Amino acid sequence: MKLFDTHVHLSDAKFQDLRPQVLGNMKAAGVELCIDVACDLRKVQVTRKLSDENANIYAAYGMHPHYAEAFTEKMLTELAEHMTHEKCVALGEIGLDYHYDFSPRDVQRKCFREQLELALALKVPVIFHIREAFGDCMEILRSVRGRGLCGVMHCYSGSYEVARECMDMGLYIAFGGSLTFSGAHNLREVAAKLPLERVLLETDCPYLAPVPLRGKLNEPANIVYVAQQLAKLHGISADDAAQITFKNAVELFGINTD
Repeated sequence: MKLFDTHVHLSDAKFQDLRPQVLGNMKAAGVELCIDVACDLRKVQVTRKLSDENANIYAAYGMHPHYAEAFTEKMLTELAEHMTHEKCVALGEIGLDYHYDFSPRDVQRKCFREQLELALALKVPVIFHIREAFGDCMEILRSVRGRGLCGVMHCYSGSYEVARECMDMGLYIAFGGSLTFSGAHNLREVAAKLPLERVLLETDCPYLAPVPLRGKLNEPANIVYVAQQLAKLHGISADDAAQITFKNAVELFGINTD
C-alpha cells in the first residue's frame, strides 16, 4: 500500500524524542509522503528543518486561526518568503475556528482573508481549517470564486452540500481519524457520497488518533486505518483507496514522484 498523509504535525513538541521511531513506522506502513504543517509563523524552524532533511516530508506554512490575534503585516511578508522554500507545497493551515474562539472572530476573518489573498496571488494550494464556521467561510470563498482557488478542506466536518460546493470551487476534501469514530455517522455518509477523485487522506497527528487507537499519540503510520474506512465506505480495497488518494495529493500539491 502506497499512502500520502497530507496533514501532519511532526514538528510538534510531542514528537521531539520520537521522530526517528515515527519516521520508521511511517516507512514500514507504506506512507511514502507527508506534509508537515506549521501553524504558527513564529515557530516554523522545525518544519523547515524536517522538510530539508527528509526527502519524503514536504512543508506548508500559515497562521492558524487560533493565533490570528498575533498576525501582523510583517508576518504576511514573512509568509510570502516561506512560500519560496523549495519544499513548501501549500499555504496553511488557515481559516476560521468558532469552536474555541481563541482569537476574536472578526480578527480571524481578517487574518484568513489576507492569507487567502496571498495564496491566490502566488497561485499556491491552500490548506483550510474550518470548524463550526462554514457559513462565514463559504461567504469568503464565494467572493474569490473564479480566481484560481485550489486547495483542501482539512479534517472536513461539514455537510455534503457544502463539500459539493467546495469541490465545484476546485477544492479537495480531506478525512482523517475522525472518519473512524463511533459517533461519526454523518461524516461517513458524506465521505461515502463524495467522488474519490476529490478526496485526500490525513492523520493530523499527533491529534485525532483513529479507532482502535483512540487516546494514544497519533502518527502517520495510522493513516492505514483511515484508508481502510474510506475503502469500506466505497466498496473497494484499501490498496485502491490508497492509490487514488495518493494520486490526488501529488496532483494537488504539484509533487513529482518520478
